[in-house]
Amino acid sequence: MSVNTKRALLPLAIASALVLSACGESTSSNAGPDFNSGSTPAPTPPTTPPTTPPTTPTPSFEQRALLTNLADNVISPTFEQFVQVTGDQMQAVAGYCQQEIAAGQGNATSEQVNTARMAAQASWRSSMNVWQQAEVMQVGPLIGNSGFLRNKIYAWPLASSCNVDFEVINFRTGEINGQPYNIANRAASRRGLAALEYLLFNDNLDHSCTVGAQPQGWNSETEQARKEARCLFAGEVARDLNTSAQELVAAWDGDNGFAVELKQAGSAGNQFGTELEAINRISDAMFYIDTASKDNKLAAPLGLFANVCGAEACPEAVESVYANNSLDNIENNLVAFQKLLTGGEGIGFTDFLIDQGDAATATTMTADVETAISDIQAYQQTLAQTLTDNEAQVTASHARVKAVTDTLKVDFINSLALELPVTSAGDND
Repeated sequence: MSVNTKRALLPLAIASALVLSACGESTSSNAGPDFNSGSTPAPTPPTTPPTTPPTTPTPSFEQRALLTNLADNVISPTFEQFVQVTGDQMQAVAGYCQQEIAAGQGNATSEQVNTARMAAQASWRSSMNVWQQAEVMQVGPLIGNSGFLRNKIYAWPLASSCNVDFEVINFRTGEINGQPYNIANRAASRRGLAALEYLLFNDNLDHSCTVGAQPQGWNSETEQARKEARCLFAGEVARDLNTSAQELVAAWDGDNGFAVELKQAGSAGNQFGTELEAINRISDAMFYIDTASKDNKLAAPLGLFANVCGAEACPEAVESVYANNSLDNIENNLVAFQKLLTGGEGIGFTDFLIDQGDAATATTMTADVETAISDIQAYQQTLAQTLTDNEAQVTASHARVKAVTDTLKVDFINSLALELPVTSAGDND
């Protein structure tokens, strides 16, 4: 069943709920002039309790089915796709670097180099687009160890282009403090998708360090030497990203992976005492669109929060300043949220809401997230340029995402008896 089909059936679910409610009501009169008129007195209730105590009704909704569908059919395919696209990215970046080096030897034209570079850039966009969906699925291995694995892949907003400039030189030198260079030992701000964006999309070959230590002698090197050094390190970053992607899938889908833990929630020895507790961890991840998509990616550049420009609209504060992928990032955040909300082709949170008698919230959230996605898709310029030319459009986008998160923080949480994540507790925005 497609997302659109599920959305179309929501009004029918509401109507069905109302019919079932009506059918459950007694048709006999229990008030007014005809109440007990001319009827035989009711028998005296028994003085002894029934021999069999009443049982607690079993909830009709299968919470484990929700966990299984989201783990197997939404989250797993996203993580597995990330392995694929980062593998393709590794090959594309290597191909670009081969052309760059060949050009330095007089064996490739500038056109060949540019073609290879654009292919590497396109591969980065593919990887980033998939990752931006994974960002909304931060459970298990992506949040364990203080988010170490997640940050190796994408440390934003902690990225530092200056650190990457130093790392280019460290990698070329092949050692650090007398020890062989190993990117696995390097800080998150020096690797990952943010570092690769800077290396592939930044046309300024000078270093970006403005305060403190600076890479001595870098700016005086030839353009070709700097291009080759950057592309060689880009190849190392791309390889490291694919390694991290494989590590993620192993930690998620392995025999003792976190997906198994989610799907067996509530069983003996499981870290989740109940299935609802495991469901709550997924709902926590969905709040990414509140704290990151809404606040960091829209409100901060708008100046609603302090940014590098102070408290005003600031193109420099967007997420993707070199590749201008900011709007695609937000769109993919919302698409991932939509997949978790509706369950894609299977059981999702909307089904859970309907079962709990809140089809109205299911309908509202489904419609609002579709509106927010369509709004982002309608942009004709980059987010940075739109902040300059049409700030009101970005303000409207923020409001549309906020409509989703406002419902998420109140009606969604209350209807499903879930708890707010710590990051959103007490947040009135």
